[in-house]
Amino acid sequence: METIPAHGGRLVNRETTGVERETLLERVPSMPRINLRSREISDLEMIANGAFSPLEGFMCEDDYIAVRGNMHLASGLPWTIPVTLSASDDLASRLPEGSDAALYSIDDHLLGVLHLRQKFRYDQQREAERVYLTTDPSHPGVRALYDQGEWLLGGPVSLLNRPRNPAFPNYRLDPKQTREAFKKKGWRRVVAFQTRNPIHRAHEYIIKCALETVDGLLLHPLVGETKSDDISADVRMQCYEVMLEHYFPRTRTLLAVNPAAMRYAGPREAVFHAIIRKNYGCTHFIVGRDHAGVGSFYGTYDAHYIFNEFDPEALAVTPMFFDHSFYCRRCDAMASNKTCPHDSAEHVTLSGTRVREMLAKAEMPPREFSRPEVAAILIEAMKKSESA
Repeated sequence: METIPAHGGRLVNRETTGVERETLLERVPSMPRINLRSREISDLEMIANGAFSPLEGFMCEDDYIAVRGNMHLASGLPWTIPVTLSASDDLASRLPEGSDAALYSIDDHLLGVLHLRQKFRYDQQREAERVYLTTDPSHPGVRALYDQGEWLLGGPVSLLNRPRNPAFPNYRLDPKQTREAFKKKGWRRVVAFQTRNPIHRAHEYIIKCALETVDGLLLHPLVGETKSDDISADVRMQCYEVMLEHYFPRTRTLLAVNPAAMRYAGPREAVFHAIIRKNYGCTHFIVGRDHAGVGSFYGTYDAHYIFNEFDPEALAVTPMFFDHSFYCRRCDAMASNKTCPHDSAEHVTLSGTRVREMLAKAEMPPREFSRPEVAAILIEAMKKSESA
């Protein structure tokens, strides 16, 4: 009993084993070397384990241009974020098309092989304009783009070794494993929740609203590369663990990590995150306010509106849209702008700045805003950060 087919109809597996792996390992010493950055390592793992299905490698030019321009692969399948491997002029000049290159992490750990089909120059500013809707280098996704090499290298990959010492090994489930877990639990309709922030009451509220309508929930925090001022993945995972222990039904919830890196591409990344969760076996995906946004680069609900640009049958994962949520004193309950008739003066809302100030002073935010168990974890993390 499958919950939902993978994007494109088949769950990709680019992890080599047996004779194929041994053959590649013998050839690696004679291959040119490419050192991957953190995001590229995450992308390699996500390609290999099927989370980026139907991609079998880093994008060639036809897919890159199609995705950049019209948010579909060259085949016509919806896809919103370029997944690329960049190279400097010097490196690209030493890599002939049709050759293989060994992929390493910066600590000299062999990860895999790129079967180079194509190398091509690209316009970084044009990609920034189309994908991030800004060319401002203060945008973290744009900054990362501008820091890339001048060429892109496209072709299938073969994963030889997983990244060394991965974070949260007990929660690292590949799409094949989450699908098997859903099948074992008898879940046909599964909703996924994504955040790069600590979970608070508004998150809890929209998650539980969604859970009322499906069989199960995949809590799927992103633990790949994020901005330096984002709360660390370790702290966020502690928050999820305490919430799972005290406030979510264990029999209807699965906690696993998403190794992807953040792009901060706002609306485009919301669709990207939905497709990824479809590959993990989820039929539904929660999209809140300013999903994957940063600063004031995107409108509050742009990540909702973008789904109107796609054929629902082609996307084949159902977005669940939620408005800004809060605790209303008059309602005496969690609510949103869709359900609460009262003035905003009755709403318990705090800015991120105000929350950080309270936590830094070891002050508990109101229970209506944050569960005390979560606040305690954040206060302790702030203490350690200040003493470091």
